[in-house]
Amino acid sequence: MKALVTGSTGQSGSYLIELLLEQNVEVFALVRRSSIGNTQRIDHLKDKITLIFGDMCDPCSLNHAVNYSKPDWVFNLAAMSFVGESWRQPKYTLDVVAGGTLNLLEAVRNYAPNAKFYQASSSEMFGSSPPPQNELTPFHPRSPYGVAKTAAHLMVQNYRESYGIQASCGILFNHESKRRGIEFVTRKVSHGVALIANGKATELRLGNLDAKRDWGHSFDYMRAAILMMLRDKPDDYVIGSEVAYSVRDFVSLAFARVGLDWEEHVLIDPAFVRPAEVNHLLADATKAKRELSWRPTITFHQLVNEMVD
Repeated sequence: MKALVTGSTGQSGSYLIELLLEQNVEVFALVRRSSIGNTQRIDHLKDKITLIFGDMCDPCSLNHAVNYSKPDWVFNLAAMSFVGESWRQPKYTLDVVAGGTLNLLEAVRNYAPNAKFYQASSSEMFGSSPPPQNELTPFHPRSPYGVAKTAAHLMVQNYRESYGIQASCGILFNHESKRRGIEFVTRKVSHGVALIANGKATELRLGNLDAKRDWGHSFDYMRAAILMMLRDKPDDYVIGSEVAYSVRDFVSLAFARVGLDWEEHVLIDPAFVRPAEVNHLLADATKAKRELSWRPTITFHQLVNEMVD
């Protein structure tokens, strides 16, 4: 069994590769070449996997990656995934997320038409649609990232229906871990708490504390991705914990982990408020629980503690 993983250097990519190796799957990891190293999360796996340099915006490199690896499974995790930055780079976000997915689908259609395809879709596609959100909830994205993910999701469905590509979409709600990038609010908070606890900072500047999210652990969500690939019939599944907490809840728990009162250190900064906010995301993962026998194993409290520690 061989798998090609895009977005391999992100938090989810690293967990997915570890899980695949545990199942004796031969892994080919697509890596975007840069002037500085960007493989820190998978450096401990380099002697066990094959790196292929490529770019989601370059169809030729994706054609080569698919033709070279001849995968049985293709996992598309690649994205410009920082929602806040998508307003400053809307075209780039659309090019990488939507255009890149199309490029990869074409490569699979031409060079590995029998491969199973997994698309990492996002709860950001739901945007302002009322919670809880499931596979039948209408999309109403509220950011360029959400729009791009919606386009990619619909493109995957179109290739499944038009060309018979065995493509499944995991509509992932917020997934975090200690490997999360520092630009994301959960890592910004946990890192900020650590700095304050160690006397290296005194304050933490944040935006909207009232936004509610369904937070889970990236490891659990990559387990779900593999379960989708093991099914004979491709389909789409909402993956989430089915419990929502506010950013304020996350902040409060993170500071409590080190015995501090968050209200003494957190400042609200308008610079971090988004042009259009998504107020409440809450997964209805009934279908995944029923058809995949999937359930999260790491709680919100455990996740926050792990990130702070």
